[in-house]
Amino acid sequence: MSKGLIFFCCSCAILLFTIINFSVGPIVSKTVGRNWGTENCQFLKDNYDDVKDNADPLNAIKYGEEWELYECQRKKAMHDMEYTSFIFDIVIGFVCGLLGLLHLFGLKKEFVSKTGLIGLGCGFVGFVLTFVYVIFNGIVYTNYYNDEYLYKRDSDGAFAERVGPGKYKCFYFDEVGNKHALIAKYSDLIQKQYNYDKDVQAALEDSSSEIRMCQYFVSQCENQEIFSATNTRADGTECKYLYPIYGSSISEFTNKDISDRFLTTLILGLFVCLANIGLAIFGFLLFRTPLDF
Repeated sequence: MSKGLIFFCCSCAILLFTIINFSVGPIVSKTVGRNWGTENCQFLKDNYDDVKDNADPLNAIKYGEEWELYECQRKKAMHDMEYTSFIFDIVIGFVCGLLGLLHLFGLKKEFVSKTGLIGLGCGFVGFVLTFVYVIFNGIVYTNYYNDEYLYKRDSDGAFAERVGPGKYKCFYFDEVGNKHALIAKYSDLIQKQYNYDKDVQAALEDSSSEIRMCQYFVSQCENQEIFSATNTRADGTECKYLYPIYGSSISEFTNKDISDRFLTTLILGLFVCLANIGLAIFGFLLFRTPLDF
């Protein structure tokens, strides 16, 4: 395969993958982040600076003002980089692809070295922008969640297990004050327990079911790994597992859709990074040896 053809294929790959990303991106599709771009992170920074030197025995600042500041900065950065990288990559893919196609048809061969130089520069800039976006996407995907959040639960829907008479152990306790560890992140929402489940729906409609009778406050796990509870099942025995209190049943697959969009753009973003590297490398080779197109 000639260098020119590989250059053209890299351009097409960038264009194709970015068009797909542009159609499914969690921010550009308005699935999440409607206000991320206009968040007032400076206010949160000022608030954090005012309290950061205070005594913090219960991680109140670490998981309060500091967490809110970092969340704002990272979500805002992802918002800006999603638009910037997607638009730039589409332009790169179209321009370099068009130039490569013209040369493949034998047109303007005398400009091959300039095309190679354009590909080198565009590939380098495109890689940097896309890679930065992938990093912020991964950070937000694995660490944060929507304002309308769901508490973490295992595949059966439970968040705590009985370890003794009236004693329950939290599955997702991290450390004192870290309430965020108890909340399902964007990366968790792809799992079945955060989407419509026929069996769970039926259990919630049955007043004598274990899920209905063994619901409890997940907030008990914020400051302690083991807590006391007196919930009993229909037969009068203590609940083996405790379940989050369902404000309402989950009747759709919207949570999975959100998680899928993050994951799709993350994976395709990595492919775009590779294609940009290929574009830069073969652009450099064409600049050095334009006759090998």
